[in-house]
Amino acid sequence: MISFFKKNNPSSNYFPISTDMHSHILPGIDDGSPNVETSIQLVKGLIELGLQRSIATPHVISDVYRNTPETILNALALLRAALQEQQINYRVDAAAEYMMDAAFFEKIERQEPLLCIKDKTILTEFSFGSIPENPKQMSFAILTSGYSPILAHPERYTYFQGNHKYYHLLNDLGFQLQVNLLSFTGHYGAGAEKAAKYIVKNKLCRYLGTDLHHQRHLESLKNGRNVFEALLAGEQWNNFLGE
Repeated sequence: MISFFKKNNPSSNYFPISTDMHSHILPGIDDGSPNVETSIQLVKGLIELGLQRSIATPHVISDVYRNTPETILNALALLRAALQEQQINYRVDAAAEYMMDAAFFEKIERQEPLLCIKDKTILTEFSFGSIPENPKQMSFAILTSGYSPILAHPERYTYFQGNHKYYHLLNDLGFQLQVNLLSFTGHYGAGAEKAAKYIVKNKLCRYLGTDLHHQRHLESLKNGRNVFEALLAGEQWNNFLGE
């Protein structure tokens, strides 16, 4: 059973994952890193936290970030080249964070290849603005297409925070729930913090991620180590990603 009380002597070096499966560290293609130089600084910060690998997941949102496998893999190549040039030993791969909008389901219907976290597992997200009308239909479309959906940061959707039973429903529908580490620190507000703890306590959390966008996130992740140890120690997180 996971304890929600801080240990007497938490380790200042504790971090719950060594593979981060949700971040925005690829240069210049979404609201994360604006350039290669910033991406390198973010990677260095992740190494300091103890990470060994990132699966970068830039946004794919039809009316904002119209990324394709080509734009994402081109940005990945730029970052990998810079890491090699600077002799930084850190593995970076790429997938995507797919907004489940009409354009996404058109891709599913046309059987367009999607960038996966692992095998046929994809990272998805709901709109922050309004509750999804039919998550059952959404998951059915994804699952019958041969993909398995991870739902990014369900604790952050304010329309679910008032009724935590939604997280059980989403899990039952086939969404693997991924919680942002910073939610445990109150970074996104009390509602997200409470929901994140509920999801973990009820063993609904399958993945943890940084959702790293910028240097401020890095500082908050560093400052949150004691919180993470108090809440998350004793579990094996993200091990099925081949750490």
